Amino acid sequence: MHSKAVKKILVLVLTLGLLSAFVVGCGGGSAGPDAGGGSSQEGQTAPSQRPERISIATGGTGGTYYPYGGAMADIINKYVDGLEAAAEVTGASVENARLLDSGDSAIGLLMNDVVYMAVNGEGAFDKAIDLRTLFVMYPNIMHVVSVDAGKVNSISDLKGKKVSVGAPGSGTETMSSEVLGALDITYDDFSVFRLSFAENTQALRDNVIDVGIWSVGAPTSSIMDLVTTHQPNIISFTEDEISKVTAAKPYYNRTVIPAGTYDKQPEDVATLAVWNSVIVHSRMSEDMAYTIVKAIFDNIQDIINVYPGAKDTTPENLISAAEAPLHPGAIKYLEEIGIDVPERLIPPEMK
Repeated sequence: MHSKAVKKILVLVLTLGLLSAFVVGCGGGSAGPDAGGGSSQEGQTAPSQRPERISIATGGTGGTYYPYGGAMADIINKYVDGLEAAAEVTGASVENARLLDSGDSAIGLLMNDVVYMAVNGEGAFDKAIDLRTLFVMYPNIMHVVSVDAGKVNSISDLKGKKVSVGAPGSGTETMSSEVLGALDITYDDFSVFRLSFAENTQALRDNVIDVGIWSVGAPTSSIMDLVTTHQPNIISFTEDEISKVTAAKPYYNRTVIPAGTYDKQPEDVATLAVWNSVIVHSRMSEDMAYTIVKAIFDNIQDIINVYPGAKDTTPENLISAAEAPLHPGAIKYLEEIGIDVPERLIPPEMK
């Protein structure tokens, strides 16, 4: 073959080889698994973006926060794109405020007395926490419970007794301290136990304590469990005691546990209540807060089916009972449904 023809063939072969290498390098051929980090399977799509996981700080399993928070998580997971929520067992209100401050939880369930203290840096909090309200839940009711009517018949009878004031870091312990303190009853006046709701029930059964205190929605499972084996003695406050507490602590109000709320409860019980709120830190985005609030209010029956007290979770009660300023996302939702937000609930970032 003529030398010029051989040269032309060699140039053609070399050109085709370089072209093939170029095409493979650009992903146009069958590359191995390490080529560009891609897959060797044709038509395979990239994995979808993983949802953002958020924690809902609730309380103990013997109260109402945990089932309420679990129902919230179910709604978020079903109706809010891009979020995956889980209800977490915690020590309740005080701990929940701290979890929001640290960023370990995105949403917390708190009693409004604790909300007040947290946003003002009082009580258990050595600094103010920048909290915002998404919505209010239902009132927590103070249950002062014994199983020996001959031993404890009034609030003043707590003196000298063995009293569980609630788990450490809980809203119950805060309410116990605040309410009894307003009545000039201090922890020096009785033997202090700090037990969870479930532990209260067992300690009353075993005569380890004389009185257990709950701050919780009524009825609550741990007291319902107690009355299956014992006659409950839920102690009433006098009207003078109620007036003294509400004058000193305006976030508390008078309420009644109606007769028959619990089995073996023949009479109404006059006591004190405080609202519960679903709280977030101000750092939560407006979009996230709005989509959560809308999903909850649009599907509130799902929570009512789990805990009937959620019937009080309404936009109207949000306006009347919120303690911390509302989150801008909650305000956006309220404005959409035609509810005006009072000045006292507008957060600083919107002024």
